[in-house]
Amino acid sequence: MGNERKLRILVAKPGLDGHDRGARIIARALRDAGFEVIYTGCHQTPEQIVQTALQEDVDMIGLSILSGAHNYSFPRIMELLKENNAEDIVVVGGGIFPLEDIPKLKSIGIKEIFTPGAKLEDIIKWVRENVKPRKVAA
Repeated sequence: MGNERKLRILVAKPGLDGHDRGARIIARALRDAGFEVIYTGCHQTPEQIVQTALQEDVDMIGLSILSGAHNYSFPRIMELLKENNAEDIVVVGGGIFPLEDIPKLKSIGIKEIFTPGAKLEDIIKWVRENVKPRKVAA
């Protein structure tokens, strides 16, 4: 066993979308896989999400959205992370997205998009392979 700390993951629901079943399922699956998971609940602003991510020293933010506001919320979250020198926090999205929006979201720094039908074990595998603990200032 190494001395590496557990990955800390924030699962967040930006915007007015109140459908959080998928986010809660993902949060539980990540927790059961051994990660530390913080779930924001619904109706979070980009500012609230980034503030929580900074306070909790997370390594990854998982955004769940079904409302179609991803083209506003996701870029705003990436801007706020940059403003706070926290661009090393890995950001992924999940939910329903027009396929043509996915390349644009990845071009602004969203590392991965998981659409309906993504298997929990595939998401967990992706996290293990692509997210490493951040170096947090002491």
